[in-house]
Amino acid sequence: MTAPSKSGRPHLKLLIAAPRGFCAGVDRAIVIVERAIEKYGAPVYVRHEIVHNKYVVDNLRAKGAIFVEELDQVPDGVPVVFSAHGVPKAVPAKAEERGLDYLDATCPLVSKVHRQAERQVEAGRHILFIGHRGHPEVIGTFGQVDAGHMTLIETVEDAERFTPADPDNLAFLTQTTLSVDDTAAIVATLQRRFPAVHAPKGEDICYATSNRQSAVKAIASACEAVYVIGAPNSSNSVRLVEVAEREGTPARLIQRADEIDFDWLRDVRTLGLTAGASAPEILVREVIDQLRTQFEVDEEEVETARENIAFKLPRGLEPA
Repeated sequence: MTAPSKSGRPHLKLLIAAPRGFCAGVDRAIVIVERAIEKYGAPVYVRHEIVHNKYVVDNLRAKGAIFVEELDQVPDGVPVVFSAHGVPKAVPAKAEERGLDYLDATCPLVSKVHRQAERQVEAGRHILFIGHRGHPEVIGTFGQVDAGHMTLIETVEDAERFTPADPDNLAFLTQTTLSVDDTAAIVATLQRRFPAVHAPKGEDICYATSNRQSAVKAIASACEAVYVIGAPNSSNSVRLVEVAEREGTPARLIQRADEIDFDWLRDVRTLGLTAGASAPEILVREVIDQLRTQFEVDEEEVETARENIAFKLPRGLEPA
């Protein structure tokens, strides 16, 4: 640790990444649930966590949201919201069959991937989908097309092993919350092996994921440790830990300030701090306040990009 200040607490330089925290898709999804509760009254059911953050989910639960994993758990006659990660086509079809009012909070950038998947299949191409098995976004995207039209590629090794029936009719798409560097390596492998593979129009990895990873890269080399605020089931948050570690800096994921390990920070003079796209800024301030109980903290925000994107709400939920 550095020499103590007059207060007796050691100094800590805190480099705070910007952009960090909520993205436009997460913000939109949360507002959809809040407006649905205002419009319909509690309870409003939400299929799957609206976003992967316990603090956000608990706050919405306190306002009247009920979170379930399957549509079968939603009773008749109440509204249901689909999460920001997207759902298979069968889910809204089932809701319509039951006469349920539903609101789709799927991030528009995820919806864009869904539409691309449909178009590639219509064009007769087999889709190689780069993503993480079991993630809700992957499940939702696979559910946009008939079985057999899409193959999951998780690693470079998967890309090397894949043997297509028709190598001249392939396309690739990606989950929106992947590691930019890992995805680039997989794409390079696919393009080397299958030169005719059809690439998506524009980048599938969303702007917020890319921006947050770039911001961590910008601070990691100047830090001795990095904390990422986010949930363990948040893909984009876990990727931020990996980005910092790839830069050679130890990094840990925490959900709240009470998970700070001050022993881990014993010899740290400069600490990096960021938050995943589903973590609200209030949790960042909570962590900083907790650090101030043990350190004289000198904050510096390192901004690498500015975000001013906003997505429209579904019809009927716009402000009056």
